Amino acid sequence: MYMPRSSVRYLIGAAGARTGEEMSGPALLLLGLAATGSISAGSSLLAALTATSVLGGPLVGLALDRSGRPTRLLAWLLVLYGVGLVALTFVLGAGLPLGWAVATALVVGVLGPALSGGWTSQLPFLVSADRLERVTVRDAMTFGVAALLGPALAAAVAAGAGPWVAVWVSAGCVVFAAGLARSLPVSSPVEERVRAGAQLLAGATVFLRSPSLLRATAVTSLSLAGTGMVVVCVPMLGERFLGVATHGAWLLSVMAVCSLVANLVLSRRIRAPSPDALILVCVLAQAGGTALAAAASSWVWVVAAAVVLGAAEGPQLSALFSVRHRHAPGYLRAQVFTIGASLKISAFALGAAVAGPWAEHSVVLCLALACGGQLLAALTHGVLSLRRPGSGAVAGV
Repeated sequence: MYMPRSSVRYLIGAAGARTGEEMSGPALLLLGLAATGSISAGSSLLAALTATSVLGGPLVGLALDRSGRPTRLLAWLLVLYGVGLVALTFVLGAGLPLGWAVATALVVGVLGPALSGGWTSQLPFLVSADRLERVTVRDAMTFGVAALLGPALAAAVAAGAGPWVAVWVSAGCVVFAAGLARSLPVSSPVEERVRAGAQLLAGATVFLRSPSLLRATAVTSLSLAGTGMVVVCVPMLGERFLGVATHGAWLLSVMAVCSLVANLVLSRRIRAPSPDALILVCVLAQAGGTALAAAASSWVWVVAAAVVLGAAEGPQLSALFSVRHRHAPGYLRAQVFTIGASLKISAFALGAAVAGPWAEHSVVLCLALACGGQLLAALTHGVLSLRRPGSGAVAGV
């Protein structure tokens, strides 16, 4: 399929921003350890960076929705995020109490949804309606690329030049993406102006007023909580079946590669499947993959489980984006995507937090609970599908 230059710039920028975000996590963990000698310092920085995304989602989305030049605003938000990451290194390097660095991370984290939902919300203004589905799949693939490249780059740079430089390179990727965002020929359509407070409230409640958005968001959030539980179990699976806990990271790489391949296959289909049906299929596949990991008796079955999980993860994200593009009102589009990104981060973090104590007790039990979470997501899909049928489109306020 022919790709206009603007679409290519969009995808490169999205991959750059998301790679920088994926780098920042392990880089901050290593930086906290190097600066304080305690791994808990790094985990505190990472937790702070993600915690405020719940607040940032609605605010970043509202700002983009109300901007006459959203791509320029997006570029500035990305620059501020990159500068904030660099500022974190100087705060730690200055020998200030860890609380100052945590406070800095909390402020920077507010801008986090711009790297994911902020980018994707601009796509309908960039490509024609007949190209949107396929470009959306490619957009989702940038998350898989970032998941592969980000941690590997962070580890390589930290090993060669130190964790400080790894954080700077992470910030550089985000700032590079900002330059591409600034160059995008995207203009926001003229919408009827409403007060900021009313628009913020409308963005927060749009999921309740659109059956399709509510179903897709609820189901994928529950599914991501289950994924967070699986990720916590990965080191123990690596130790049990691959000999060393750190080899569990290879399972995450297998998942990322399979996610990319599945989305590549999906993008080449002449007729795309129904996004809503695809979400259900992917959730059921993830339940099966998680159950396979729990019942695995050798490394072959664990790798097979990773293949199934990854192959379902990528198309699920593509389908979620498609639902949002179809049913988000134009004047709330950015809020729908950034609030969705916040919920995704929060659900994953909640699943990981819940999994910790269970995984220490029994990794099989933890995986069984994760499988139950995926089945609960599938059940939620069925229950919410019983609601009064409708297009899911939301009228203006």
